[in-house]
Amino acid sequence: MSQPLFRAFATVGGYTLISRVTGFVRDTLMATFLGASTSADAFFIAQAFPNLFRSLFAEGAFSAGFVPIFAQMLERDGKDRAKQFADQAFAVLTVILIAFCAVMMIAMPVALYLMAPGFDEIPGQMERTTELARIAFPYLLFVSLTSLQSGMLNALGRFAVSAAAPVLGNITLIAALLIGVGAGGDRAVFLSWGIFATGIVQFLWLLLDCRRAGVGFHLVRPRLTPEVKQLLGRILPVAFGAGMYQINLLINRSIASLIGVGAVSWIYYADRVNLLPVGIFGYAIGVALLPLLTRQIQAGQEETAIGSQNRAIEVSLLLTIPAAVGIAMLAEPITATLFEHGQFTAHDRAMVASALLAFSLGLPAYVLNKALTPGFFARHDMRTPVKASAVALVVNVTINVALTDTLGHVGIAVGTTVSAWVNAAILAVILHRRRYMVADERLRRRLPRMVLASAVMGLALWGGTMAVIHVMGPVFGTPGEPAGSNALRVIALSMLIGGGMCVFAAAAFLTGAASRADLALLKRRRS
Repeated sequence: MSQPLFRAFATVGGYTLISRVTGFVRDTLMATFLGASTSADAFFIAQAFPNLFRSLFAEGAFSAGFVPIFAQMLERDGKDRAKQFADQAFAVLTVILIAFCAVMMIAMPVALYLMAPGFDEIPGQMERTTELARIAFPYLLFVSLTSLQSGMLNALGRFAVSAAAPVLGNITLIAALLIGVGAGGDRAVFLSWGIFATGIVQFLWLLLDCRRAGVGFHLVRPRLTPEVKQLLGRILPVAFGAGMYQINLLINRSIASLIGVGAVSWIYYADRVNLLPVGIFGYAIGVALLPLLTRQIQAGQEETAIGSQNRAIEVSLLLTIPAAVGIAMLAEPITATLFEHGQFTAHDRAMVASALLAFSLGLPAYVLNKALTPGFFARHDMRTPVKASAVALVVNVTINVALTDTLGHVGIAVGTTVSAWVNAAILAVILHRRRYMVADERLRRRLPRMVLASAVMGLALWGGTMAVIHVMGPVFGTPGEPAGSNALRVIALSMLIGGGMCVFAAAAFLTGAASRADLALLKRRRS
């Protein structure tokens, strides 16, 4: 992997790992104090609404549309001119977002009926969800503006502060939940206010770093300059293309609300576990790769850009193939250890674990999509990812409708997994046909070895799980029966994960899926 890409990836990935750890603490506390109840279902739908638009616009369209324009102007016209564009983008998008938030909060009952139609069958559930969603929705305004700040910092090669922002968000949510528990109040309401506060905290956090970097926003009169018009012209198509995963989740939750009480929560908890590697690897690769490819392409370095794309694909698969195997083999132990406390029952554990198993099979595809879409966005092609996402979306809906009657909520996870692979395959084929992605000899040699090393690890995890049960008993529970003590669960799962990582590392080096040169690069990054 090239050193600039690795450094950016390592920085973003490291902070994102911390974010996911604090996110697990947050989700464990929510499972403990909310479980998979009607209150939990209401909150998860309420918070999903602003988060859907955050993923579509803030992390998808704003980033993919803004970063190439800003980076191009930075390279061609200098920092001052790029900063003027950023100020205008900030002003125009602020006006648009305020109007959008106001409209959505007024129309929230109708919007939620489309998102969770099954709630209408539960007395008071739709009204409660509407209240929670209206509290949380203004978060979208602040997190979207935060995304613009993050895009500027990333284009300047400053990744650490923006990557650390989600950690502050998780801490804010944890504090809101604990305050609600301590005050004896409605925990879902406190969490919704926590979502709102998270947006403000993250916005202020990045504002300080932007000022340190000399690119702090200045209030200007909104004007539709040619560059702002170009940005706005890209937002809607890129929102759909880059946000395919979140659109799938929206459809998943809508269908899950029709299955019955708990289904929305089961999908949420399973997805949160699956998002750990997706969030760390996919987000880090996407954030690091887009500005790098843009600079290389603007400089006429097409061969270098293709090489960077290959290394991004390689690291994506090296990290996600074993992660997918590990999560699939340990779905129930992971669910039992993280969530089976308080209001979360043995039945909930089984339901979440079954969905997690299905989700995990698509994990490499989720991250590959993050590594492939920058190949289009950096070349200012916003249409192709949209078309690929449209096909994948149809596949997801078709499978969901076909399987939910027989598989219930697991059918939803299966649909998401298959659609992710369809999306990745379409993007890869088109890039290859355009000669923007040509697998080099190193990638072709290493890919089958990654699969082999992951299979060896999977066998080791199966044997390790059998050994744990033999020595410790049913520490992760049995069908209909609760899991063992928390301490034993943590110890057993830690041993299994640690052992699996060691086996994969050994197998990867023995088979040639990884090399000592990769370790040397890691040491140079740490030094």
